[in-house]
Amino acid sequence: MNTKHFAVIGHPIGHTMSPFIHAELFRLNGIDGDYAIVDIAPDTLGTEIPRLLRELDGFNVTIPYKSAVIPFLDAVEGVAKEYGSVNTVRCADRSGRTTDPTGFVRALAAADIPLSGHVAILGAGGVCRVFAGEAARAGCSVTFGVLESDIPSAEAIIAGIRAYHPDFRAEVVRITELRGTFDLLVNATPVGMYPKVNAMPVDRELLKSCAAVFDAVYNPENTALLTAAREAGCKAQGGMPMLVWQAAAAQEIWLGVEFDPQEVVKVIASATEYMNAHFAGNQQG
Repeated sequence: MNTKHFAVIGHPIGHTMSPFIHAELFRLNGIDGDYAIVDIAPDTLGTEIPRLLRELDGFNVTIPYKSAVIPFLDAVEGVAKEYGSVNTVRCADRSGRTTDPTGFVRALAAADIPLSGHVAILGAGGVCRVFAGEAARAGCSVTFGVLESDIPSAEAIIAGIRAYHPDFRAEVVRITELRGTFDLLVNATPVGMYPKVNAMPVDRELLKSCAAVFDAVYNPENTALLTAAREAGCKAQGGMPMLVWQAAAAQEIWLGVEFDPQEVVKVIASATEYMNAHFAGNQQG
């Protein structure tokens, strides 16, 4: 059996859960594969991406190259074109896709959290485009809760989504002024991430008006937001299932394999255990 070679690229990139998660997923399907971490400085992108396209079977892309990698590819497929973001490259045909939406939707489904109704999204970073885009695709209305300085970014996200979903209902408010009843609240900010584990992006009182909470932070496993959400009676899901499911979706693209959801649940558990033992708080995809 020929060993398949994969990697994750980014900058800076040091501690990452990706090698462990992909090794566990390779094991499930009996794949002989290895997975490296490649830190690419911006001034070497023009030589390193072509080299990796020649030498690897596939690679994942994290910050800050999810858009920068696109000009090096022959094709951008699926919703990656809509989002202007690629996190998974298949080298055989030099094609790029994004599996972040798949990870998000499958993580919600596994927690029995519907993506419907009125959704609050906290933040306006890159992954917010995915969360809001999937909400728009599901027919949801969205309220962005952001810092004053992030209002233009949130407005740009809305405009970008409306180019594909003209009827998308959305508004932007300052996060301190976020009010209302929400079917789902999504935290796409780093607030609550290790080491500032006691921080919360919104007041506890707001959670009483939320049916469910998804926190994209996965380190720690149980953020202050998730704990408060459960105390308020919300369904609550952390970020590790999304991380594992987007990795599984990448292997589906690279290798044409399928995953038993119950087996993926075991990988999520082992990844969480590994994180708790080895990651004292460096969070990356």
